[in-house]
Amino acid sequence: MNISVVIPLLNEQDSLTELHDWIARVMQSNHFSYEIIFIDDGSTDGSWNVITHLSSQNPNVKGIQFLRNFGKSQALHAGFEKATGDVIITMDADLQDNPDEIPELYNLIVKDGFDLVSGWKKKRYDSVISKNLPSKLFNWAARKTSGVKLNDFNCGLKAFRKDVVKNIDVNGEMHRYIPVLAKNAGFVKITEKVVQHQARKYGETKFGMNRFINGFLDLITIWFLSSFGKRPMHLFGALGFIMFAIGFGFALYLGIDKLFLNPTGRLITDRPQFYLSLSTMIIGTQFFVAGFLGEIILRTKEDKKRYSIKEALNLE
Repeated sequence: MNISVVIPLLNEQDSLTELHDWIARVMQSNHFSYEIIFIDDGSTDGSWNVITHLSSQNPNVKGIQFLRNFGKSQALHAGFEKATGDVIITMDADLQDNPDEIPELYNLIVKDGFDLVSGWKKKRYDSVISKNLPSKLFNWAARKTSGVKLNDFNCGLKAFRKDVVKNIDVNGEMHRYIPVLAKNAGFVKITEKVVQHQARKYGETKFGMNRFINGFLDLITIWFLSSFGKRPMHLFGALGFIMFAIGFGFALYLGIDKLFLNPTGRLITDRPQFYLSLSTMIIGTQFFVAGFLGEIILRTKEDKKRYSIKEALNLE
């Protein structure tokens, strides 16, 4: 199997047949062996019926149906888990990603040796105010925070070497940061390719302005996890030490002042420095405890499924 095309979707029944035919035509004209994995993320329209029909007509079509909507990251995770291709291509199901880009993406992985190639929709057909400007701000923040120099982190059209998707854990809403996850896993040969963006032909977008708020929150999360996810004590222990040292310093000053410098002065408990000292030492201790708990959780956690599959087609 050379190429796996992983397509998460939600209520895209009108576009699926056209998308399938387009992908199949590209694969056949380039003599690629392929599989198309549709992941139905809890659609309420006839998307699964279309996928079932396509799989009966084309044995290269495989399908996964979730019991409910679990999110794009979980859909990609399920697709990556089942993909068998040497090169994995991801794209959205709304026909805004162009399957004609697949051969060039494939060559960048196989011939040029990249681990990951991310699409860059340099010319977009989205609303400037609702999507373009927030997207530019989001991408700028992602570049600065992660160190991955991409112009379009959220483009659904990407190509991966098989080892990449088998060694990253896409969860929550981290699909926006797959290049960052790949970099953190040690896959540093990452590039981007300008791809054609097409206007939506059917249906309506599933994303609103809240996705950018969630995106920035996820960016903070992934920065924290990449920096301290494997060693929480390094962060919480350092903060705890600093806070405890500040509190202990105030306590030492108050003790010396009361015993040697001003024994007839105010009671220690009447001075605001006492409460500052007490508070900072308690906070420092709590940070230490948080660090220890984080280390214990890391060493005892069990992997759990983050989605439930209702039905699968042509998959072992």
